[in-house]
Amino acid sequence: MPKGKANLNSIYISDRLQKCMQPISSHPLTTLIAPMGYGKTTAVNWYLSRFSQEDHPTLIRISIYSPNLSIFWKSVQNGFAFAGLDFLRNYDCPTDEASSGFLADILCYQLEKCKDCYIFIDDFHLLKDEKAAIFLCRLAGRLPENVHLIVASRDHFITGEWIVKLGGRLHQIDIDDLRLDLPALEAYTRRCGTGLNDSQLEQLLKSSEGWFSAVYLNLCSFSKVGELPGKASDIYQMFAASMLNPLPEERREFLSAMGLADEFTEEMAQFVTGREEVSQILENLTRQNAFVTRLSDGKTYRFHHMMKECAHQAFQTLDKRKQSFYYDRYGAWYGNQGDYIHALAAYRGSEDFAAMLRVVEKDAGILLSSLKPEQVLETLDKCPLSVLKEYPLAILVLMRSMFNWKNIPRMLELKEILLTAIKEHPQMCEEERGNLLGECDLILSFLMYNDISKMSQFHRSASQKMTRPAISIRKDGGWTFGSPSVLMMFHREAGGLDGELEEMKECMPHYYKITNGHGQGAERIMQAEADFMHGNFVDAQIGLEQAYASAQLNEQESIALCCDFLSQRLSVCTKKKPEKSFEDRRKELLQGHNTMWVNIFDSICAYYYAITGQVERIPQLFREHQLFTVNVLAPGRPMMEMIENQVSLAQGGYTKVIGKSEGILAMCQNLHYDLVALHVQLQLAAAYQKLGKTDRAAECLKRSVLQAVPDGLLMPFVENYPYLAELLQRPYYGIPEEFQRQILALGKIWEKNCEELRKEEAYPESFKVLSDRELEITELMAKHMSNREIAQKLYLSEGTVKQYINQIYSKLEIPGEVRVKRKYLLEMLEMKS
Repeated sequence: MPKGKANLNSIYISDRLQKCMQPISSHPLTTLIAPMGYGKTTAVNWYLSRFSQEDHPTLIRISIYSPNLSIFWKSVQNGFAFAGLDFLRNYDCPTDEASSGFLADILCYQLEKCKDCYIFIDDFHLLKDEKAAIFLCRLAGRLPENVHLIVASRDHFITGEWIVKLGGRLHQIDIDDLRLDLPALEAYTRRCGTGLNDSQLEQLLKSSEGWFSAVYLNLCSFSKVGELPGKASDIYQMFAASMLNPLPEERREFLSAMGLADEFTEEMAQFVTGREEVSQILENLTRQNAFVTRLSDGKTYRFHHMMKECAHQAFQTLDKRKQSFYYDRYGAWYGNQGDYIHALAAYRGSEDFAAMLRVVEKDAGILLSSLKPEQVLETLDKCPLSVLKEYPLAILVLMRSMFNWKNIPRMLELKEILLTAIKEHPQMCEEERGNLLGECDLILSFLMYNDISKMSQFHRSASQKMTRPAISIRKDGGWTFGSPSVLMMFHREAGGLDGELEEMKECMPHYYKITNGHGQGAERIMQAEADFMHGNFVDAQIGLEQAYASAQLNEQESIALCCDFLSQRLSVCTKKKPEKSFEDRRKELLQGHNTMWVNIFDSICAYYYAITGQVERIPQLFREHQLFTVNVLAPGRPMMEMIENQVSLAQGGYTKVIGKSEGILAMCQNLHYDLVALHVQLQLAAAYQKLGKTDRAAECLKRSVLQAVPDGLLMPFVENYPYLAELLQRPYYGIPEEFQRQILALGKIWEKNCEELRKEEAYPESFKVLSDRELEITELMAKHMSNREIAQKLYLSEGTVKQYINQIYSKLEIPGEVRVKRKYLLEMLEMKS
């Protein structure tokens, strides 16, 4: 046949494959598993392209380019945003069970609003984290019927266990469905305009084994030389011979350079290559080469992985000067776009360490934290010391990163480099010298956590030296390391509380000055918590309102959450309900798109429901003891573990409490968390008492008294009064008489208030009109007992029960026939639970 007449870019989907793809619309999850070059992406794009505008489906395309979760998450956000769904824009990438569950909730809620939604995730094999696969499987088990997830991958990522769990919700398309058989191969070659005879078709099928890319490359060669390639041809050699080698050198270099990008626009290609004729080059490429495609947004281009691999190999053949030029252009492009992870990767390629450090300064350690510490350390080791010294702000950011990664020796090593750099730059103005030394002090203060006095020395020193806010600490970041209580963070030892409170009041203004108000309100909520611990509820309420006002004025959500924690505990004693219900406050936090805030709030709810005896209302994360799945910062973990221990106590898991307490107490000792340790000791006493081991319970109670009495910490005893009432009433545990009297008085009120709360919380607001007897009958109706069974249970006549039920319907204004009324009543109760 004449050369150049073939139309090799024709899209062909075999009848067999079309039939395999029909069930996609009736399954929540469809997987296409096959090696590279079998047309997975082409098949899905063809399937999605069949929807007309009248169908109004929501199409979301997500491509994966690397194993980096942050980069993947950016692709997810962009994919949803391009489809007109911007609700993921401010959400952090989920990194644990709790945040993944949170994301699944959001997705199901938002996507249910769409008429039909198809989410296509391509090249899933590049994302190596198995947690991502588990998340997709769990999501598929929950997706509403209008949402369909399509995942293409070279590797199998769903385990046999999940295949069984998903059952009919999973549709699988594999290599045999995608492979071209002889009739399909013949149909495809006819469509391409290549006239192969029967013998050539048999040869092509045998050599390609139905692999679409191999067929395509064979046909490219056939269209040029009039015969099929020999058996010894390597697929990449064939690709290079067909797609790259025939091109002019400048065009080949363009492809080699742009092969470094995952996706690129015309503007980006022009910036990176410096070529003016980019538009014409890309138009020719997409028209002539099936391995370069323009995405559905009409402006973004992408290389197929085979093209990308060959382009990358070709790039390695360029001289080092050219390679460095392109790496630097990529770094500049990504840096200007705020894409600092890609910028760092590009500058690593050119080994432009100065540019890398400038990026580190701009990032301020935020995206840097998503990289593996080893990767950062490897690059830092290669960086010449003379270059590093030229970027003291980057050194500060790296110091903070090393603290986060618990690499204290390297942190201190960087500190010495910083001090040397400042000395070696005598031309540096005194103001900037002071700012650098002050921020160094600020970062070093974390080594003294949680010794307020020693931290304060660094803060005062920093405050005296600095004339600008710190760069390495952002105001919008968390202040409490995930703890729901400031007092639990900073009460170090028995008898030291008053001094700690005074130090906190003196220290924090210096810290606020150099961090632009980071943690504003911390000293107020710590004082309010201390007043609560002493049983001074009026003072605690006043301090709470002041702390709320300070935190809200300065947008300090972590401090506001500590206020929530105190507010809920205080409400049990004063019966003054918080301004926002649990439901409203949680919705408010969800809108902030910060998983850590939601986890802290769940811990607050868990503690409140545990100490008030409302076990069934404890959030799932704590109720099912899944805290181990959550990424919790080390300083906040003892508080979280203590709260989970309180939940175990409320659930009757007394042996579990005893088993876990030793580990929590060890953490408390290492971090000097005396108040957290007090709570755990009381949990231990309660568990031993419930198991009938009174002597062991008494030992724990004695230790608790020694910890609590010097500072007058009453409330931990009061909150555990239902477990310890009998022990607390005895006179021989070393409890001072007045301290004991206060605990007993508050404990009895606590028990009474909790009983009333449970009764109040068990029913909707409208049920308050019912009498105790009517509520009792309502409870039995909720257990699906008949009128006769209720009458027997309560020693009433069946007629009397019927009268009570009619009164219940009347007071609750439930209309309709008897069966409808009962159904509606039960629905009201289910909605509450």
